[in-house]
Amino acid sequence: MKYKPASKIQTNASLPSNWHGKPYYSLDAYCKNTFRHKCYKIALNAHMTCPNRDGSLGTRGCIFCSCGGSGDFAVSTEGKSMEEQIRTGLTLFGSKETGRHFIAYFQAYTNTYAPVAYLETVYRQALDHPQICGISIATRPDCIPDEVLDLLCRLRTDYPDKFIWIELGLQTIHERTAAFLRRGYPLSCFDDCFQRLKSCNIPVIVHVILGLPGEDREKLLETIQYLNRLIPFGIKLQLLHILKDTDLAWYYQCEALQTLSKEEYLELLTDCLVHLSPDIVVHRVTGDGPKELLIAPLWSCNKRDVLNSLHKKMRDEDLFQGKCFSPS
Repeated sequence: MKYKPASKIQTNASLPSNWHGKPYYSLDAYCKNTFRHKCYKIALNAHMTCPNRDGSLGTRGCIFCSCGGSGDFAVSTEGKSMEEQIRTGLTLFGSKETGRHFIAYFQAYTNTYAPVAYLETVYRQALDHPQICGISIATRPDCIPDEVLDLLCRLRTDYPDKFIWIELGLQTIHERTAAFLRRGYPLSCFDDCFQRLKSCNIPVIVHVILGLPGEDREKLLETIQYLNRLIPFGIKLQLLHILKDTDLAWYYQCEALQTLSKEEYLELLTDCLVHLSPDIVVHRVTGDGPKELLIAPLWSCNKRDVLNSLHKKMRDEDLFQGKCFSPS
């Protein structure tokens, strides 16, 4: 694939030293720059729900979302406190040389969708832990009312040596695709939430799905260009995968959609990265659903192979994050 020329094009030999040898600004590099060593995430389940699940907007969730609310890798079992979940999560890393910093990731369902008093309790339980350097909260832009934003601002003041990140599931800027996904909110809602978080200096990580039905390369790059104008703190690039007991699985089994091959995914992924602002931290470049739930694409189970293939492709083709980025 040929890329349009970009001004001040670098070569791989001149990649920023703080990227630590990768052809993109990874979360791993950010943590090494900030904490001087790698940080690991502990996925938590705060036992919340979602307006797409509790009947406020719907009862079946987004069409790609499993019954675990995207929290299938969380360490919790019913009734465990945050402290117990974190303790369990720490044991999963065994003797790894991880230093003393971990990120508490509130992953399952919508993690600002609860009474403020409860949110404050679970967030503080995580932030109070001495090995937690910060929290990352996965949520929806239509679920951050002013009182939740006020809470986040208070916590930033109370824990000045720790961070608070918000993760928003945008997936796409295209309303027709969003309606098919049953996302449940318009792009204007995302815009408003992003600006409110930005005004409070709360970093935002945006989720984008590659390979959505009806979206070609051009539509995907329109989403990337939109984010380039916003410059969020981070981005998660996730391939569309099919999990059991989701409505997306029904479409797939009826042969109403196809998933990407590894080669197709790597083409789209490198397209995103070369057009992405080099100031945006890349928190994820793939996705690997739980093996017991994953229907397709099965090649995504081998995450190491996907990462190695991506790095080799970018190295061989002299590609890197921002190579074709042009500030607007």
